[in-house]
Amino acid sequence: MAAISCFRPSSIPHFKRNHHHGVRCCTSSGDDKKETPQVLKIAVNGVTEILRLFSYSGQQQQQRLETVSYTQDKASVCSVDDVVAALESDYDNAYFLTGNFTSEIYAQDCTFEDPTISFRGKDLYSHNLKLLVPFFDHPSLILQQISKGVKYEINYVLATWKLRTYLKFPWRPLISIEGSTIYDLDGDFRIVRHAESWNVSAFQALGQLFTPSLRGNSE
Repeated sequence: MAAISCFRPSSIPHFKRNHHHGVRCCTSSGDDKKETPQVLKIAVNGVTEILRLFSYSGQQQQQRLETVSYTQDKASVCSVDDVVAALESDYDNAYFLTGNFTSEIYAQDCTFEDPTISFRGKDLYSHNLKLLVPFFDHPSLILQQISKGVKYEINYVLATWKLRTYLKFPWRPLISIEGSTIYDLDGDFRIVRHAESWNVSAFQALGQLFTPSLRGNSE
């Protein structure tokens, strides 16, 4: 996902209003990206440390990470429609929340971005998702719409979604975010850029993590 990345290492996209789709989304243009404010970087690093403190320690954590793997889809990817079908399946599997996704549709050095930070590499993306899996309670990921298009001769897929989950912290924070993800494709129909935007600011999303929930175990 790449979502909830304020709770995991994931970009600093440049946002623009997409009038055709009616949602905030990251464009495929070469516009310069804005630097993440230093205070937000510090906050994200702090959240990462919280995750480690609440995680399994040492070898237990490593064993946990090794038990969850992304889907190895050996079917060839020959068109944008193949990518759309794979993404629809991944959303059905709530891949933001389970860590299970079709790795075959991603380039090895794919860039993952969201409103907090960015990184490169699908293996690192898989690792970051796995780190979060033990913390989710009553998770839900709903794919609202998915479409394909071409911009500046680059094929892309646009997905809009809604994510909602409690976290297994003592104060039981509720994370609720609606967003969109643009998947830019290369000439071999592999995803080379996975860029998220949210309906809340990065600071607001981070604030959800520290807000106690009164409902905790109920949905």
